[in-house]
Amino acid sequence: MADRDYYEILGVSRDASEGELKKAYRRLAMKYHPDRNPDDADASDKFKEAKEAYEILNDPQKRAAYDQFGHAGVNNQPGGGGFGGADINDIFGDVFGDIFGGGRSRGGGPRVYRGDDLQYNLDITLEEAVAGVTTEISLPSSVACDACDGSGSKRGTNPSSCPTCHGAGQVRMQQGFFSVQQTCPSCRGKGKVITDPCPKCRGHGRSNKEKKLSVKIPPGVDTGDKIRLSGEGEVGENGGPAGDLYVAIGVKDHELFTRDNADLQCTVPINFATATVGGELEVPTLDGRVKLKIPAGTQSEKVFRLRGKGVKPVRGGAVGDLMCKVRVETPVNLNKEQRELLMAFHETISGPNAQKHSPQAHSWLGGVKKFFDEMRS
Repeated sequence: MADRDYYEILGVSRDASEGELKKAYRRLAMKYHPDRNPDDADASDKFKEAKEAYEILNDPQKRAAYDQFGHAGVNNQPGGGGFGGADINDIFGDVFGDIFGGGRSRGGGPRVYRGDDLQYNLDITLEEAVAGVTTEISLPSSVACDACDGSGSKRGTNPSSCPTCHGAGQVRMQQGFFSVQQTCPSCRGKGKVITDPCPKCRGHGRSNKEKKLSVKIPPGVDTGDKIRLSGEGEVGENGGPAGDLYVAIGVKDHELFTRDNADLQCTVPINFATATVGGELEVPTLDGRVKLKIPAGTQSEKVFRLRGKGVKPVRGGAVGDLMCKVRVETPVNLNKEQRELLMAFHETISGPNAQKHSPQAHSWLGGVKKFFDEMRS
């Protein structure tokens, strides 16, 4: 290939780390792989170009020589400037393992696989979400079978080496012009096959058991938040690490309050008289009762803010407020005397006094009159 700068080919800086090199190469390999572009000669050239650049820069000695002398420092080295007879799977096994899937091997033996992550849905009250709580959960889990000690074979017998992969757990597959290793289809990467399975676990080597875990819920969590318990997921295969358990929080509906991020909201019904002449009410908060002053002439749906009576967010920030929305309740089930008193009161605020006592109604009626006048014109 032309003497293009290797760093330029991969699109990385000259001080790129090993991880950055791998990420850049993986992106190019996925894009220009010949199997994905079977009739594109240009893509094949770019794939080879990226492969050569990664091979040089990923080797500390070759990279040092290239940084000092350029292409002249690596053209004569074995493997530099081409495939050089090296097994591409040995050079790029970790990269293509990520592309084609599969676990990682330990010391050339069967591949180990990380266990699956699990999710547990936990419903808590609003009070628990705001204050935090430690609770215990129970969930089924897989443990080593006590009858076969996790081997999967009947007691007194042992698993046999897989005849397909000869115990390696992997088989070499041809992918176009190079080969890759894939999980053995016969033993599924274990390297062993069970000829006489354990009657209790039926050869799985694991049995189900309920386990209890203590979960600490931090203050301020909300619906949708997740708490990760590292290593509490499914056990791995072939000695691989266990997955994680994610506890997904769901906050139950509350009888009085609704939540809007850090703020709490509640609706407070007040009677006609209190809304008219004013007064003082006791309203609930999660910390106890507080006094709320209602000014004279308060309209329905008016919102009063009680600062600092909301929620402190779990990710930090100021404590929210409690938003109290008052709702004026119309009197019902009036007796004769109450109706007469109310009608007498109505007379005093009607007629010439209507605009003074009911400015919103007067303004609305004026708008209605204007609307119909314009329709007639």
